[in-house]
This record gives sequence, C-alpha cells and structure tokens, in this order.
Amino acid sequence: MSPQTLFTGQQLVWLPECASTNTEAQALVVKNSATDGCTVITDKQTAGRGQRGNRWEAAAGENLTLSVVWRPTFLAASEQFHLSMAVALAVHDWGRALLGPDPALRVKWPNDIFFGDQKLGGILIENTLNGAKIQSSIAGIGLNINQQDFGVSTATSLSRLTGRHYSLPTLAARLLECLERRYLQLRAGNVNALRHDYLQVLFRYREWHQYEINGTRVTGQIVGTDENGRLTVEIEGKLQSFDLQEIKYIL
Repeated sequence: MSPQTLFTGQQLVWLPECASTNTEAQALVVKNSATDGCTVITDKQTAGRGQRGNRWEAAAGENLTLSVVWRPTFLAASEQFHLSMAVALAVHDWGRALLGPDPALRVKWPNDIFFGDQKLGGILIENTLNGAKIQSSIAGIGLNINQQDFGVSTATSLSRLTGRHYSLPTLAARLLECLERRYLQLRAGNVNALRHDYLQVLFRYREWHQYEINGTRVTGQIVGTDENGRLTVEIEGKLQSFDLQEIKYIL
C-alpha cells in the first residue's frame, strides 16, 4: 500500500487485530511515536467506537478501519468542526470517485457517510487540546466495503451498491490521498470553500423531514451549521441549533 501523499499514511502501522485503531493511535501520540499523518489500520477491530458512544461493528477482513493522526496546531479549539468538515468531505470525495456523482451519496451531519438512507461509513474525530489550540487530532474512519450482511437494515456497503469486490489496500491508499488533499485545503485556510462544499453534499439539506427533539417529533429543514458546528434547523419558522445529543434523525 503506497499512497501518493506527502505525509498522510507515510508512517503506516498495520495491526491484524486490535480493540480500536483510535486507541492504538492515541497510545502512539502519548509515546511521541506518531509522526504527522501516522496511520493505524487493522483487519479486525473488536471494540470500535462511534458517535454518541455507540460501537462501530464491522466484519473482519471485509472493510476499511483506520485512524489518522494529524497535528493541526494551526486550528483553535473553537475550530474543531473545520477539521470535521474536511475529513467528511475527503471521505465523500473518495466515495464519489468510486460511485460517480450520485446525489444519493451524502454526508450526514456531523460526518457520517450515507447512501440514500443507509450508512456506508462512520467517522470519529478525537482532539487533544493545548490551551486554546488543538495539539493533535485522531480521525477514526470505518467504511463498509465488501461486507454483504448487516445486523441492521440501515447499513450498506460499497460492494452491495455496485456488485463488485474491492481490494482493501488499494481503496485505503486512495482514501489517504483524499484525506491529505482536504487537510491541506484546511491548512491553507480555505475554510469558506470547505463550508460551501460541505453544504452541497449535506444529507437532507434544505429538505423537510421529521426529527426527534427531547422525545418529541418535529418537522424541520436543515439550513446549515453555526460557527461552532452545531446543526441549524428551521422549525416552525424559527432557526434552532443543536449539538449531537440534542437531535435525532427519523430515518
């Protein structure tokens, strides 16, 4: 696996099995053994973590499970969502290269990857702060590639969508290239371009759908995100912003 990158994935740690690639990456950061762009990848993750404290489950040897370490010290702690946008867009870029410009491929806020109403991949970014700056970031990414059977109906895989079987090392290399391109765009300060691109591929953007807030179903339309990365939804003519735990999509 040889990604055509400057630094992302140039230090590659492959583990046949581990509890969590994010945990392994964090251990390397603590030991000061991770270079900028260090990537930990595994065939089998036994205790993967997802958003909302959920577990990320994937069949061994059939999917991509990796974590990338960056040191975005150019970002303030208040700008963490900028990195989230960049990573989500990179994964969307990767998916678009494989599936074509299909409007069903979307980023579900904050950074899951959906095809239609089914989840194709998940992202968990964990940041370490140093005062008002981000000291290090670990972007954990799980993508369903060749897996055919899932325990839930809301999941799908690249192979199920296309009927093809894929080489995981090849797809991993392409993913790392996409990640570095968007990361360099962020590092160059092109946040407005990232925000524009993010809204263009945002799941349910400017569409009316049902959501659950404080146990109550409401109808609203997503109109974007606020300066802190919270989801902004128009409900009954008023704009409201929500953190991850405060709003639930009705799929």
